[in-house]
Amino acid sequence: MFGLGLGGGVAMKHGLWRKWTFDKPAAFGDWLCDVFVVQLAAALDRVTLRDVIAFIPVVILIFAYLHRIPIPPELMLLGDLLAYIDVFAMVFLLSMIGRVGVVLYVLKRVIDFAISCVSGALTSLRRLDFRHRRANSEGHRKRGSNQAKQAMATMCLSERSLYRLHDCASSCPD
Repeated sequence: MFGLGLGGGVAMKHGLWRKWTFDKPAAFGDWLCDVFVVQLAAALDRVTLRDVIAFIPVVILIFAYLHRIPIPPELMLLGDLLAYIDVFAMVFLLSMIGRVGVVLYVLKRVIDFAISCVSGALTSLRRLDFRHRRANSEGHRKRGSNQAKQAMATMCLSERSLYRLHDCASSCPD
């Protein structure tokens, strides 16, 4: 009986010895490796330039408080600028979009003006074409005066009030 108990105690001591000298420190080392290497590397992979810029004011404040030196106001304003860089970036982008819109509007107006100038120049060049003159003959004059009489008659007929018909009848040529 004593042999069995004594042998079991030695095995138990070796088990405890192995557990607390090999297994527990190895598990603790694995945990440290996981936390300080693997998870830290994953966190650093997720860090962006924006995060770094946002952290700079914190570093400036920590440095100033640790060394007990006064911070010039320029550094504090720089810290605020870096902290609110997203807001400043949006204001800057909106102002640039507004300026681009004005530039595009002015450009459109200049193009429309240039097109109208070229169109007017082409129209006036067509008017200067002397090869196709109209003939000044009696037929054109009679036809023109005849057209004026017909236009006046249709205008008189298109009026609906009796008073206007009376005035048109007195002024219309026969």
